[in-house]
Amino acid sequence: MRVLITGATGLVGQEITSLLQEKGIPVNYLTTSKEKITKDNDYKGFYWNPSKGKIDLDCFEGVQAIINLAGTTIAKRWTPAHKKKVLSSRIKSISTLKKGLEEFGASDVECFVSASAIGIYPDSLSNFYEEDTNQVANGFLGEVVEKWEAEADTLSELDMKVAKVRIGVVLSLEGGALPKMAMPIKNFVGAPIGHGNQWQSWIHIKDLAQMFVFIVENNLSGVYNGVAPNPVTNTKLTKELARVMDRPLWMPNVPAFVLKALLGKMSQLLLASQRVSSKKIENEGFTFQFANICTALENLYHNAHASEMAPMETAENELV
Repeated sequence: MRVLITGATGLVGQEITSLLQEKGIPVNYLTTSKEKITKDNDYKGFYWNPSKGKIDLDCFEGVQAIINLAGTTIAKRWTPAHKKKVLSSRIKSISTLKKGLEEFGASDVECFVSASAIGIYPDSLSNFYEEDTNQVANGFLGEVVEKWEAEADTLSELDMKVAKVRIGVVLSLEGGALPKMAMPIKNFVGAPIGHGNQWQSWIHIKDLAQMFVFIVENNLSGVYNGVAPNPVTNTKLTKELARVMDRPLWMPNVPAFVLKALLGKMSQLLLASQRVSSKKIENEGFTFQFANICTALENLYHNAHASEMAPMETAENELV
């Protein structure tokens, strides 16, 4: 098996690539930067430019599965220009892949697994969302995910399985939401956001990478929630983060109106409540390594502490 990945140099893409390489599965990747292209047999880069519909068709050579992670970050102020870029980057990436597959005639490609987002689910403190819900969030996030998934579904016309992973809050120290959440806590000014009761459906980055590879290896199709089994409130997440970082929480909650004034409609990313189920992927046989927020955070921060200590120990050994 060889897997083609878009967004391979991003946070999630790097983790998936590392996991595939550990399993001895070679990777092709697409990049918009010709300087990032390498030609190792197990890790081959190819140029594409989705905004112009350009793609190097050689990227499909020997590929049996495609993992699509391409798309402009949504965590940037939602100006009209950026909102347009967020949507078009996702749609054009998939349409460019489809056009390339049609031209190349890649009949060996068995499955297409695309990133999606739990932002499709409406804001609710009481609902527990499963993949078969018909409800779609009003506003920008709901619109983006709905159109993103619809575009991904068009690849089923090429006689391949199509799966979509609705990703929640990804926990990693290397990027994403966690370092931004941790910064005020680290500086002794952390506090829950808004009323703090909003549900946050999270997932450890290692479990997310494992999930994508699990879907590829089992040739699954349909929608799967990329979240851990136990969502937590923002207050719980903030308290657990403060605990593992050994920092006090003494500040009052950050008022919602302050975030709305600072971030505009992008404040939805912090204030929206989405309690999301992971039962469907678990019923397929997937097992989470990090099912609880305490063990997930302890793993991340324990490993970070260990890596910080390692160079010091090495230096001492060299001096001895």
